[in-house]
Amino acid sequence: MATEDRRIIRTRKKLKGAMLDLLKEKMFKDISITEIAKVAGCNRVTFYSHYDNSTQLLADIFKDYLEELAQYYRDSYKGKESFSLADPTPNIPIFEFVYNNQFVFSLMLMGEVIPGSQNIFCDTMGSISRKDLSLQAEIGFDIDILNSYETYAFLGLFIYWIKQGFQSTPQEMAERLALLHTTPLGEVKVVSDIST
Repeated sequence: MATEDRRIIRTRKKLKGAMLDLLKEKMFKDISITEIAKVAGCNRVTFYSHYDNSTQLLADIFKDYLEELAQYYRDSYKGKESFSLADPTPNIPIFEFVYNNQFVFSLMLMGEVIPGSQNIFCDTMGSISRKDLSLQAEIGFDIDILNSYETYAFLGLFIYWIKQGFQSTPQEMAERLALLHTTPLGEVKVVSDIST
């Protein structure tokens, strides 16, 4: 790798670290480019040679974490011809990665810092399912509908976990996902009188 390329990677890493450090202290909207540059040990000119604004920097941080999460997802079925959705084991590393990076995934998945970050998460995970996986049995409806449903359900599970304060372990969350995949819900019982 050329010296210039290493310098770019090193500078961007410092800017990303500075942004995450500042986000632990204050709201995203209150963080200035000057502050980011100062914490990163560079100047505004250097910042602008890499990013147009702080939103682009944060989006790049999210992209890094999503790429790593996507790799954990791919690794969960690497070398297999098929796998059972009832087995929670392959999904444990995915939940462990999110658990170990709670701060970043809370920023990303609660959707309040960068509008559309939830959709980017779902697009990333959904594209893997579309490209790499298919069901062994035929189903009676469009596979794209199922893929979209599953992907956004995955997002909902992560949001639940974040709102819960990550109280459940990655193992417990993987087991819940397996249970959701394999339990037919059947009829729904109405437990409150909606006429009042």
